[in-house]
Amino acid sequence: MKILTAALSFLVSVSGFTQQAVREEFTKITTLQQAQAWVTAHPELKPEILSLSNGKDTALIDKRLLRQKKGDVFAVGYTVYKVIEAKDTADFRANYIFLDGGSLTPSEIDSLKKIIVAKLNAGTPIEQLSDQYTMDGNKTKGDTGWFYGEYAFPKEFQDAVEAHKLGEIFFVDVSEKQWHYIVKKTHDDRRKKDIVVLKATGR
Repeated sequence: MKILTAALSFLVSVSGFTQQAVREEFTKITTLQQAQAWVTAHPELKPEILSLSNGKDTALIDKRLLRQKKGDVFAVGYTVYKVIEAKDTADFRANYIFLDGGSLTPSEIDSLKKIIVAKLNAGTPIEQLSDQYTMDGNKTKGDTGWFYGEYAFPKEFQDAVEAHKLGEIFFVDVSEKQWHYIVKKTHDDRRKKDIVVLKATGR
């Protein structure tokens, strides 16, 4: 019995050391290339590189991993994980009416803004008003679709949509280009997180 207990204690200590050794090695890995090299060098630990996205990967361990930050190392049972890469993004969507300051005077722009906002507040759909007033030839009833980062809209437009809440109506002016927008935010932001995780079994 004593021999069996000692043997079990030895196995537990070896497993714990192996897991700790994996954790220590994981702390030194900072790039995907290093992770790939580590996977190739340690097939006995059944290593994997996982790519996960919130909303797509819904297993309990995936959800836990998606809450971690880049660089985090932790273990679940004998399995050790390290988040190698993590990227948070958000997509935005709105409807707009474009007014061209190169064709209209400032007073005409201001007058149209007041007329359009009054109609919006009275319940006229912005899609209908976009068809009537927009000056950029938009054929999608002023719908931006989902967008993030580099896009056809100026940065001022994107920043304003991000800063406002669902249903809000606001103006965006790009003064140097004489572009003017009446915008209504039509969707909540669609936030996304993508991570790359190194995984190995330390037992």
